[in-house]
Amino acid sequence: MIKFLDLQAITAMHGDEYRAAMNRVMESGWFLQGKETERFEADYSRYIGTEHCVAVANGLDALYLLLRGYKEMGVMKDGDEIIVPANTFIATILAITRNHLVPVLVEPTFEHLEIDIDRIEKAITPKTKGVMTVHLYGRLAYNDQLGEICKKHHLKLMEDCAQSHGCRFTILHSSLFTLHSSRTGSLGDAAAHSFYPGKNLGAFGDAGAVTTNDAELAATIRALANYGSQKKYVFQYVGVNSRMSEIDAAVLDVKLKYLDEDNRKRQQLAAYYYEHITNPLITLPKRLPDENNVYHLFPVFCERRDQLQAFLKEHGIETLIHYPVPPHQQECYQEWNARSYPITEKIHRQELSLPMNQALSQAEAEEVVRWLNAFS
Repeated sequence: MIKFLDLQAITAMHGDEYRAAMNRVMESGWFLQGKETERFEADYSRYIGTEHCVAVANGLDALYLLLRGYKEMGVMKDGDEIIVPANTFIATILAITRNHLVPVLVEPTFEHLEIDIDRIEKAITPKTKGVMTVHLYGRLAYNDQLGEICKKHHLKLMEDCAQSHGCRFTILHSSLFTLHSSRTGSLGDAAAHSFYPGKNLGAFGDAGAVTTNDAELAATIRALANYGSQKKYVFQYVGVNSRMSEIDAAVLDVKLKYLDEDNRKRQQLAAYYYEHITNPLITLPKRLPDENNVYHLFPVFCERRDQLQAFLKEHGIETLIHYPVPPHQQECYQEWNARSYPITEKIHRQELSLPMNQALSQAEAEEVVRWLNAFS
């Protein structure tokens, strides 16, 4: 069986370093809000290219607290609108509605799978206060046009980087012959990150973070995540308890050293998929330059998706669907069920994720391609 994601194999790649990091925490006797979290926050903010990183308990909390921070600062209020891709994992939407804000769903393009930036300006109203772009599947969902739209309309540009650890946006200034490159998580005003175990940068449990250059926002989020307290037993906000464990921080700091190397392995495997999947029944998304895609997932599309998944399973290849039901068709948002987002619905109806991770061997990738091309 070729596993979709073999976390045992991934962990074994640097097992001794993880054990040493966990032992260091155990011997310290300090398990929350200590030196390991401080170290990871500093290292991750440096890696992303922002001045601040606030570690929290998980990716959904990072999204929620980012928006909540803006509300506490008076930047947003109940009923304000946030533009968000219709094609996303539901956490992005949950964070908006949980803050009593209104998601304005905008279709993606089928070619790129990310929010259609050409549609954003038409969705802006006097109540719009921000855009939450999502780098879904590990693919870059930003360009200069998006940045200019947000500046023009005085909107906060927020990134959901749950699947894009290490992804870059690069500009070549031909007149000056200079190259400018920034990582996702530093492209807008603030960004939320998830370190769920299956991510390119994954903890041993749930964990997350917010990155930003806004010192006031970072301080507000840090207080909100600590029961609303900036000083012990003094509570400025009605906060929550959302803190990263010292063990997860220590493990993530080890993994961060290898993130770019791991992403390069994913990019090499993706290149093989792109160059060797030839079945006309299977559609691949537009190939991006490697720096614009860290391949958290490798999605393919097939009108007979369920039969394709069953065929691959029969031949020992595990796949997953990301995601079978789009947010607007979920029971928890029944008021949206009658809406039509045909591109999003097509993506969710046809999408199938192939095995893709740094522990996947070349021989396994060849076997995946072999059976994909044999499907009829």
